[in-house]
Amino acid sequence: RLKFPLKLTGGIIIIFLTIFFIIGYLGRILRNLEYFKIRDIMFKGVDSVDLSYLNGSNIFTVDLQKESSHISELYSTYKKIKLIRILPNRLFVDFISRKPLGIIKLYRYFCVDEDLTLFDLPAGLQESGLPLILGLDIKIFGPKPGKIYNIRELRLALDIIKELNRNRNFKNYKIKTIDVAKPGMASVFINEGLEIKLGEDSIGSKINILSGLLNQTRKEQGNIKYIDLRFGEPVIKLKDVQ
Repeated sequence: RLKFPLKLTGGIIIIFLTIFFIIGYLGRILRNLEYFKIRDIMFKGVDSVDLSYLNGSNIFTVDLQKESSHISELYSTYKKIKLIRILPNRLFVDFISRKPLGIIKLYRYFCVDEDLTLFDLPAGLQESGLPLILGLDIKIFGPKPGKIYNIRELRLALDIIKELNRNRNFKNYKIKTIDVAKPGMASVFINEGLEIKLGEDSIGSKINILSGLLNQTRKEQGNIKYIDLRFGEPVIKLKDVQ
């Protein structure tokens, strides 16, 4: 076996410790140089956001995860906000927008995405033609943008929207509102007020049945008050004819 003299071993340890402290010292000096202070912030996915408070900060000491969380709280319309260091003195901020599936009517209007997250209504989106979800007034109290609301009624509403969007035959139909106040009596209103009573079970199958019914009754739809798919056989209720 090779044996290193005690003095040699001690000397090697001292050399490594010295190198370690020198590198650390040089690192601290470099990090505090004016050269590494943030001078420019670039954005993607958003026109302009005020992050001027980061200007002048050392690019190495900025906590990117903490800043991402902070910005996300201020701008709930974005699903993810990612900060990237670009040496020596720039930050790149990538804003990834949420995709709204519907608009919820509470004490004011909110958007909701596929993750059941509520977020503020972007300008002009109320006129976008997205389905309006009703019946959640007593289910969601004090709604907070950016928060997930994993509740039965909201899950049902989004399931209905997804199934309708998945079926190509509904591209020519306008989904007005979805009422989920009572899940067992959940209804969709399309076009000029035609009500479709779906309930909360087997949504995909019922949408497929509805697709066929609407094709068969296309010419008579103006005389139909509602279509009820909650039970075994579809029921078509006609409007009262005066």
